[in-house]
Amino acid sequence: MSYDLVVKNGTIVTHTETYQADIGIKGEKIAAIGTDLLAAAGNGKKPQVIDAKGLYVMPGGIDVHVHLQLPFCGTVSADDFETGTRAAARGGVTTVVDFAGQDPEKGLWAGIESRMKEAEKKVCVDYSLHGMITKWNDNIRKELKKCMDKGVTSFKMFTIYEKEGWNSDDAAFFSALTESAQTGATICAHAESEKVMNYLIDLYHKQTKQLGAYGHALSRPNFIEEEAIQRLAKWAEVTGGKLYIVHMSTGEGANQIRAAQERGARVFAETCPQYLVLNDEVFKDKKNGHLYGTCPQIKKKADNARLWKGLMDGEVSVVSTDTCTFNKKQKSMWNGDFTKIPWGMPGVETLLPALYTHGVLGKKFDINHYVRLISTNPARMFGMFPRKGTIAIGSDADLNIFHPTKAKKIDYKELATNCDWSPFQGESLAGFPVFTVSRGEIVVDKGKWIGKVGRGKFIPRGIGEDVYIPANPRRELAAARK
Repeated sequence: MSYDLVVKNGTIVTHTETYQADIGIKGEKIAAIGTDLLAAAGNGKKPQVIDAKGLYVMPGGIDVHVHLQLPFCGTVSADDFETGTRAAARGGVTTVVDFAGQDPEKGLWAGIESRMKEAEKKVCVDYSLHGMITKWNDNIRKELKKCMDKGVTSFKMFTIYEKEGWNSDDAAFFSALTESAQTGATICAHAESEKVMNYLIDLYHKQTKQLGAYGHALSRPNFIEEEAIQRLAKWAEVTGGKLYIVHMSTGEGANQIRAAQERGARVFAETCPQYLVLNDEVFKDKKNGHLYGTCPQIKKKADNARLWKGLMDGEVSVVSTDTCTFNKKQKSMWNGDFTKIPWGMPGVETLLPALYTHGVLGKKFDINHYVRLISTNPARMFGMFPRKGTIAIGSDADLNIFHPTKAKKIDYKELATNCDWSPFQGESLAGFPVFTVSRGEIVVDKGKWIGKVGRGKFIPRGIGEDVYIPANPRRELAAARK
């Protein structure tokens, strides 16, 4: 067999195995996995070759939660589809999933089509979209099937943002989860209890001059997320629908996820690097504390520890970023008022290195579990597996090829993201790709972007799997008893 690209001498790492082998790529797909594939290819056309000796070769990362060129807080996030997906590639991420807001007049699919037009000539790696439901009604319920037939099988809803007109009440969530049980759709939820949260925001806002950015932390205590997750988990349990909690930030939230799973509910969660390695002390920095404002916000060291445990034990299934990049000028719009901080930070480029450094090199879990959290699980949960998320014959040739221990000191000036600061500035992180391969094409070579803008494709998705990893005996026992 002839190949277009051969990756030789590398250590292949999947969610289940670590072994030495070559990978033969033909077109956009993995065509062979074996030994000495160059010799087996014969005397035909010479393929490109990546010598991966001493390097890990894993499936490309998948970030299922990004916000690129998002209008928000009176501005537009600084990373558009071009800079954001180029940054993704330089961080070893080969697929991102963004969001498409519901068109207020034309409906859900019209909003998705509009978002695709924004992305299609800019994306540097592959992408997909979650539908974003901001007004649940019977027409939207009926439209879910159309969206799913066209490859959009997950839909985000909010318990907050009432003033913006985005929030959904309990009845809407209950109805959507009922529809999920019937169609296989995944309902993603931003879970915070808005009424009490708004009460606390108003309370601490009176002290904003004294508190500065730390008022943001005080106004959203952990029970704000915990209560919302508990409530939504109950609706998932009684309807049989599939619920996915996005950007979970609290240890109490992880406790609620575990309890729901043990009752047999189809409830899952992701967390993000900022909730694993940063804590709310950052908000006490008088000069730069406001830069770290996100929604939900960074919590405490105890939450870091509980979320790491959740990843190790399996009740937290995915690590994403909630990338929503705002530069210093945009962040300065807060002008000393924590309620006016544009929520979000850059993250897709440092996603894999942050988790690899603190998770694998930090001896919290092994390299195979890392691949599960960052690639295989996202692919399985959101209907892209085995096209994405693994190294197997017939899968897309998406590869992240990196050195096991070589680290670099983070400097925002060297990153591809369109941002003039980094939450990890000055930290040494390992796991950045030497090579990134996207559908058979080398797009990052020795850490430098060499791909073409607009080469990424929209990835239609099937119905996602229910993924519990590692197997949770209590959860499975509860399911068997039903």
